[in-house]
This record gives sequence, C-alpha cells and structure tokens, in this order.
Amino acid sequence: MNLNLTSYQSPFSWRYGSPEMRMLWSEHTKRQLWRRIWVALAEVEAEFGLVTPEQVQDLREHQDAIDLQRALDIEREIQHDLMAELKTFAEQCPLGGKVLHLGATSMDIEDNAEALRLRQGLGLLLEKLAALLAIFADKIENYAHLPVLGYTHFQPAEPLTLGYRLALYAQDLLEDYQTLSELHSKIRGKGFKGAVGSAASYAELIGVENLERFESLLSQKLNLPFYPIASQTYPRKQDFVILSALAGLGATLYKFAFDLRLLQNPLIGEWREPFGASQVGSSAMPFKRNPIRAERINSLARLLATYPSIAWQNAAHSLLERTLDDSANRRLILPEAFLVTDELLMTAHTILKGLEVDEIAIHRNLSNYLPFAAMEHLLMASVKKGADRQTMHEHLRQQALIAWKALQQGQPNPLPQTLSRDEILLTYLTADEILKIFHNTVQYLGTSAERALALARRIRQLITT
Repeated sequence: MNLNLTSYQSPFSWRYGSPEMRMLWSEHTKRQLWRRIWVALAEVEAEFGLVTPEQVQDLREHQDAIDLQRALDIEREIQHDLMAELKTFAEQCPLGGKVLHLGATSMDIEDNAEALRLRQGLGLLLEKLAALLAIFADKIENYAHLPVLGYTHFQPAEPLTLGYRLALYAQDLLEDYQTLSELHSKIRGKGFKGAVGSAASYAELIGVENLERFESLLSQKLNLPFYPIASQTYPRKQDFVILSALAGLGATLYKFAFDLRLLQNPLIGEWREPFGASQVGSSAMPFKRNPIRAERINSLARLLATYPSIAWQNAAHSLLERTLDDSANRRLILPEAFLVTDELLMTAHTILKGLEVDEIAIHRNLSNYLPFAAMEHLLMASVKKGADRQTMHEHLRQQALIAWKALQQGQPNPLPQTLSRDEILLTYLTADEILKIFHNTVQYLGTSAERALALARRIRQLITT
C-alpha cells in the first residue's frame, strides 16, 4: 500500500474490502475503462469512414498509458475530470488524438464505464456469496439433526435443529444470490446517444439510417447491452435497484451476525466466532472475548442500508434530461456500497468457516428449558383423551410458573417429575405416557432436519449451475 497517512484516507482505501474490489473502483481502472470506450468508439467510427485505420492503431497503442499526474494537473485548470483525461490521452496520440470523443458527450463515456464496473463488481460479489453459501450448505448438513433450543421474543421456546436455524439464514442468502445474479445479467449502459439521448450528433456524422447499426456494433465491442431510451445518462433507477439489492444482502448478514452475538453471550454460550491465539478482546479486561467480527458486520451493514435512499433521491431528482447533483455523491455511494458488501461477505465467510459450536452449552440449555416445550404436547394429548382444552391450558400454565421460579433459584427444571405425579393430568394420561412425552425430544423437532437438508441440496444445485 502506498498511502499518505498524514492526510485523510478512507477506511475503504486499506481497511475494508478486498484488493480486487478496491482496484475495480480505483481512479486508474476508471480511466482505463474510459480509454477502452474511446478506442471502441473510434473503431466503430472507422467502419463509417470517420476515422482512419492509422488513427485507430495510434489510439490502441497508447490506450494503457495512464498518466494520472498529467490528467490531474489539467483538471486543476479546467475543472472537468473526463475532459482532463481526454486531453491527456490526445496528447499521447499524435495521429488519433484529434478524433477522440468524436460526436460523444461525457456521459456516453462515463455511464458506459460505470455500467461495466457495476457488472464486474457484482461478479466479484457473486463469487464470494457462492463460496459463503457452500459453507452454509456444509454446516447445515453437519448439524441437520442436532437439537437446539429455539427462541421467540428472545425467550426459550420449542426446539429445532441447528441445521434448520442455519438454513434460515442460508435461505435468505440464496434469494439474495438469485436477485444479484439476475441483476448482473441485466445491467445496461447508456449507449451512445449524445447530450440529451436523441443521438443527434451521431446522426449528423453517419446518418440517422445508420444509428441502429452504429450502437449495435459498440454494444458488441463492449459486450454491454444498452438502454433503448436514455437521457444524458442511463436511468439512475438502475443504481437504486442495485444498491437496494446489496442492502438486502446486508440485512441477511446483519441478522446472522446479530444472532451470533446473542448466542455468544456466556449466559447462552452456544456459538462463538473464531478468536485468534494472540487476539486481544479488551484493553482493560484481559478475559474479554468480544464478537468483533459480528459487530463489524452489524456496523457496516447499517451504513450499507443508507445508500439506497441516496440512490432513490438521485433517480427521483434527475430533472428533465439531466442534472449534475447526483455526480458527487455517486463517487461515494457506488464504490462504498460494493466495498462494504465485499467486506461483509469476507467477514461472514471467516466467521462461518471457523464457527465454534458448544454442544455442552446446547445440551445444558435444552435440559433447562426443553421440558416447557413438552407442555403443548401434553395439552394436545390430554385433550385427545377428553380434557377441556381451556381448563388444562390454565392448569399447565400455573405449573409452568412454579417451574420457572425453581429455575430462577438455580434448581433443575422440576416439570417432568411434578407433572408425572399431577393428579389432574393423571386423570387423562398415565405417568409413563407423561414421561414419554417429556423424553421424546425427536417429536418436538418436526421436519427441521429434512427441510434443512433439502435446502442444502438446493444451494449446491444453484451455485454450481
């Protein structure tokens, strides 16, 4: 890293995101794409006799000669970054420089380059998301049959399996994957339509009758479909849709990380994120083992959730054929949305791959609270034998309150013993029938394991096609 740390640097410049994602959204890559588009434009214009083969060759030979310092020096004088790069490129090309940007407006170059970066960025994210889903599938299969206590309202509830709980996150992630895959295939550039979208400048150069073929050739060269209708820019709604999908993925990862933080609390203690041998949890409390990775996901996902609202305003406030009041914030929200999502996926991958599952804590929590789950089954069994449903519900509720008090005093859950000797319940069920309901844990799990395993199979099928 070549960072000037005596001046402000964005944390995305070095702390968050992968090197490949930072490179994609770098100033250097942006200018490479601009030059690629300028060369493609010249190549197509050569087919219409506007540019000579020698001029095209000159442009190709200097396409990769990025000189950021020269371009920035020019920009300080003219206050236009694309024109500064254009002048820099033209200076390097004695033959081709004079035909660069012929018929184009700035957004013919910038918006097509942005669409290419959006597509490449989604491609990088989809690779990481597929890898994360594969680990989820492994974990789901590994823990498909392991009973764990369920929680509703963050209070002990009926059990499920750990594989099923993991499948809840994985199912949302799979939908995120499908949404992003569809968007990836549908990203479109502005095309080459000039200052207001009418393509009048190109029509003047090559004739109206040639415009369809002209744009088709450019679309093929850039391997990028174009919007059939555009103003000076591509519709800003595309940014909103993409950033909304990224925020949706962020919500899925946020829930996973938040749940992990709850389950890592020693009072529950069933999950722990990986913790390095030399990792420090607190500067003051040496015993601390904080879930810093999960907290990072929650922190960055909150930021990601704000970007779609700005993109919405950019789309809604794009007055008539174009205003420039989206330009400055798009320099921030587009790269940062992708870098945040990149970091979320990498952090989630690290957590899930090294996730520590404490089966002793899981068994302890089940022992303490699983007897409560049996009460619904006792209620149904007794009603089937003739009990009044409402009367029995109230009786069992009263017994549960007594059991809760015993747990609060540090005693084992007394429900199995208490209810197997309960005179009212024994009117309808035998003691053996009551104890069998308490001990038959499998009946409380329903179809948890089967549904979780089915999702794991579906994940493998979809991420490999």
